[in-house]
Order: sequence, then structure tokens, then C-alpha cells
Amino acid sequence: MTTKAYAAQSAKTPLTPHGITRRDPLPTDVQIEILYCGVCHSDLHQARDEWHDFAPTAYPCVPGHEIVGRVTKVGKDVKKFKAGDLAAVGCMVDSCRTCPSCAKGLEQYCTHFPTFTYNAPDKHSGGVTYGGYSDAIVVDEAFVLRVSEEANLAATAPLLCAGITTYSPLRHWKVGPGQKIGIVGLGGLGHMGVKFARAFGAHVVLFTTSPSKVEDGKRLGAHEVVVSKDAAAMKAHAGSFDFVLDAVSAEHDINAYLSLLKLDGTLCLVGAPEKPLPVAAFNLLLPRRSFAGSGIGGIAETQEMLDFCAERGIGSDVEVIPIQKINEAYDRLLKGDVKYRFVIDMASLKG
Repeated sequence: MTTKAYAAQSAKTPLTPHGITRRDPLPTDVQIEILYCGVCHSDLHQARDEWHDFAPTAYPCVPGHEIVGRVTKVGKDVKKFKAGDLAAVGCMVDSCRTCPSCAKGLEQYCTHFPTFTYNAPDKHSGGVTYGGYSDAIVVDEAFVLRVSEEANLAATAPLLCAGITTYSPLRHWKVGPGQKIGIVGLGGLGHMGVKFARAFGAHVVLFTTSPSKVEDGKRLGAHEVVVSKDAAAMKAHAGSFDFVLDAVSAEHDINAYLSLLKLDGTLCLVGAPEKPLPVAAFNLLLPRRSFAGSGIGGIAETQEMLDFCAERGIGSDVEVIPIQKINEAYDRLLKGDVKYRFVIDMASLKG
């Protein structure tokens, strides 16, 4: 079927209307009318081919991997969904399903690499996958997620990337009551990290370079907010954290945050700085600290997160925009001018 979309035609051109072809549903496929799609910083990177060495962009590129919509059609063998159900699609639409990682429900770490929702080889069409800046998508039911009918759909969309990217490491390192947890950076990722760490019962300290974000950090759930440019305030917290989640994608002094960890503490990086971050060896050796990283979550864990959020009324803080403002949104994203995630109302694509 032919589907309306917005696509980048090159690294230097703005996103513009574009028609794409979606496959007709196969026996295990779910066809979804897209209602909302979040705007992730990685969308901008891919559209502008800024990750060329890691994942070169194939054009035309239709970004979008924070998708919430309603099922319009299902294949004959689909068991979990029917027409009319709310559904979601995150960063992956397939994986090898047989490697050790996939067997453990860790499809995001598929040995043969997962099939990402856009700009990945499409095993069905022979081309590349196209994402959620479109009015419909067809995905195998194994990679489709359930959404509560009570959920705020616009606020739910960013959970499919920003949400699971922060939820997964907090769960993996068993963050909970009695622990002191640091969140570095208050953006699309960081604001969800604050919400989750607080919901898990930890004492949450937010670190930000912006004094203007202090009150917002507390509103979102931080018990304390530290302006990281204040050397005395940073020193007061040295060696006291069980876990620090670093959500900053710009260059920054990682050693300043490693020094916050207590014995056997862990700093987990979920931001993706363009350049390597120098690490002082003795910042790791003497207190037996760990410096780790984490990607998104697997399908089962992403469903767990969506259910957790629905039960507790947790969603992203969003600014809803029409698709016609996507290029303006990209420019604002570069300036950090959003609190804290843009979400496209895909009804605007139908006009």
C-alpha cells in the first residue's frame, strides 16, 4: 500500500512530503494507523547522516521510532492483536530471533544486529525500513507492543525510546529504595530517568549545568538538584552514590561524575557523545567503580515498562507539533529548546 510520509532526501535538505510503499500484512503482521510519533535526537542524526561511520543513512530516509497508533488490520496467524486495539512500535521491528541474546529476550543486543525501525535493511522489501513519520506501518506482531486504552497517547510515544533507554539500566542495576541515585542531564532522556528513579523508590539527585532547570528537576521528582558547575556542591556529594545514569550526549567531564560513586558504584552512560570521553584510570581502580553503557530494552522489558507507566500514570513531558513543523523542531532540538520531547500528531499528515 502507498503511505504518506515525511522524508529527508539528502543530508543537507529539509524533510518534505514523500510517498512510501508498505507491504500488505503477512500472516503474522500487524498493520497500524500511526496516531503519534515522538521525535528523538537520533532522528536528526540519521536524517543528516551524522552517524555515517557507524550507520550511514540511505535516502530517502523516513525517521521515527517512537510510534503509537491503532491496529487497522492483522494477518491470519496473529494472536495478540485485533483491529481497533491500541499498539506501539519502538526502535526495532525484527531480529534474528535465534542467537543467545534473542533467546534471552534481549533482542536489542542481537548478535546479528536487530532490524531497526528505520534506515535498516528490510528483509521483506529488499530496501530499507521506513519509520514513524508516516501515516501507517506494518510490523510482525512479535515486535508490536500493547498500549493501555487509558494512556495519554502523545505522552506515551517517547516511552518507546527515551523511556525504555532509561528504564532498562535502572532495572538492570536494581535501583530501588535505600539507594542514592544520580541522573546527569535534564533532557529527553534525563527527565524520564528522574521520573523512573523516583518511582522505583530511590533518593534521586539531578545534575544539570543550567540553574534554570533546578525547579523543573524538583517538579519531575528529584529530591535534590545540583548545578554541576558548582565545584563545592559537587564535592559535597563525592563518593556517595550507588548508581549514576548519565544521559548527556555532548562532550562533558565524565570523571567528575565517576568521582561521585561509592565503593562498587556504577556509572551507566546512555547518552551518545560524538567524541570519546577520557577516563582517569584511578577514578575506577581505587574505589572499584564501574563505567558501563546500556542501549534500549528488549520487547518483553519494553512491554513491562509500558505497563508500569500505565499503572502509575507516568508519561513524557511533551510538546505536540504538526508534521509540517518537523524541520523547525529539529532546529529547536539542537538548541535544547523543548521540554522535554517533541511528539508529532500524525493527523496533520492527512490534511
